[in-house]
Amino acid sequence: MSKNRDISRRSFLKNSAGATAVTMIPGIFPFSMAAKNEKPENPAAPSEEQKFMRTGFAEIDITPEIGMEQVSNYGKQFHKSFHDPCKVRAAVFDDGKNRAAVVGIDALVVPRFLVLKVRNQVEARCGIPGDAILIGASHSHSSGPIGLIYEGDYDHADKLVQTLAYEKSSGGNPKYLAMVEKSLVDVICRADDSREESRLGVGTGIEDEVAFNRRFRMKNGMTITHPGQGNPDIIEPAGPTDPEIGVIGSWNKDGKCIGCIVNFACHATASPGGISANWIYYMEQTIRGAMGQDCIVVFTAGANGDVTQVDNLSPYKNPAGEDWSRFVGAQVGAEAVKVLLSVPRGIMAPVESKIKVMNIPRRKPDPERVKKCYEIVKKSPEEVGSTEWTFAKELVLLDALIKKEPVVELEVQAVQIGPAVFVSNPAEYFCQFGLNIKQGSPFNYTFPVELANGCVGYVPTQEAFGPGGGGYETRLTSYSNLEIDAGDKMADAGIELTKQMNPGPEPQFEKAPSFSGKPWEYGNVKPELK
Repeated sequence: MSKNRDISRRSFLKNSAGATAVTMIPGIFPFSMAAKNEKPENPAAPSEEQKFMRTGFAEIDITPEIGMEQVSNYGKQFHKSFHDPCKVRAAVFDDGKNRAAVVGIDALVVPRFLVLKVRNQVEARCGIPGDAILIGASHSHSSGPIGLIYEGDYDHADKLVQTLAYEKSSGGNPKYLAMVEKSLVDVICRADDSREESRLGVGTGIEDEVAFNRRFRMKNGMTITHPGQGNPDIIEPAGPTDPEIGVIGSWNKDGKCIGCIVNFACHATASPGGISANWIYYMEQTIRGAMGQDCIVVFTAGANGDVTQVDNLSPYKNPAGEDWSRFVGAQVGAEAVKVLLSVPRGIMAPVESKIKVMNIPRRKPDPERVKKCYEIVKKSPEEVGSTEWTFAKELVLLDALIKKEPVVELEVQAVQIGPAVFVSNPAEYFCQFGLNIKQGSPFNYTFPVELANGCVGYVPTQEAFGPGGGGYETRLTSYSNLEIDAGDKMADAGIELTKQMNPGPEPQFEKAPSFSGKPWEYGNVKPELK
């Protein structure tokens, strides 16, 4: 793939098409191998005994109970029905020297304290270094109660603040969190125990029909999130999308696809109704339909803080949640299948990981504004309006949070699998940052992973905070509040980590045997008319 990516969506598609590893070349297929007794002509290709590395995959059900909280906004709501299971899924890669785990969890977020606990237990139990474990949330808005406020967060505050935090806001369920913690440890160790000799492949595809930037520049000079279909004041989208789907697949010695990792940038807000992994469920079903029901699909979310399935420029009515989830998931899954069926397979080494821990201050709300918000939250949402009350509550909570924790510790991580690298951040990260990381990385296959190893809320670009900025993502809340240069700092840190690594060689197709001098006898004839 060309590294000279333009940040605009149109140029991105132009540069990617025809340069991606999934382009079909006439006469070449991943299962067209040279005879085993012939030495590959590619001098860079590994010898026969080096063509395998060890990989393992596992999954565990973490479906919440009916009646548990559905964490998807700033208030409390509860699950009333079931649609499909939520899971944790893990892939472990072993190049003979190092191991690393990439884990996906069907959850809105994954808190940093949980990640650190899981890493410590995994390292003690099966020896994978904690720094080599990446855990990323899918950001499913229809999953279990894993956030956003936790026991003890506001014990230091007054009774009003505690009531707002523990009774009026989305909260992590201790029982559910304990189950998820155990499941994360178990799934990583099971994946590690299941390691077998494998051949890997990596490639990218393009899916540009399901994800759209939800922020728009308006005629009044502002930027608005979801201005509404048909709004005549829309000028243009305020940011890009990233239509690239990154895929790593693993096949055992028998040629069976045992698992894959899919990376794509789109909010998981299609929500088919009830407890659900969201559109990721249908992506998994689509991939398994082609690759086998035992293929474990690990999903990592790309930088999609401002990208969802909603097309504000469409003249047509949006589909219902079930149809929408099926459409997004099947489209992404089908493109991932194309990649899996088209890539060459081989070893992908080295396996390496690096992290950088950073401390970034929170934005402080104006004291006078906080005072007004205190008065607002003493009234009912019906009296002052639900939106005004909700964000007044959030400002009051943020003010209390800053007194306890004015600076946030966060982590940026890079996990290398041969010619590919996953670059994590703990944010609902604007898409432009993901494109910037891809542009700055020395790896042809660079996959940003948002909401990984922690959660710091929305992290917009500095432009979004400028004179023509605004929108939902820039609101100051207890969830989203880092200083406005946080996104650039995380991107720079991620690029820096990738530059400390050396991309490994990509698997290559084996060349066809030399021409024997004779064409196929069945076809070597003149037309037979009689």
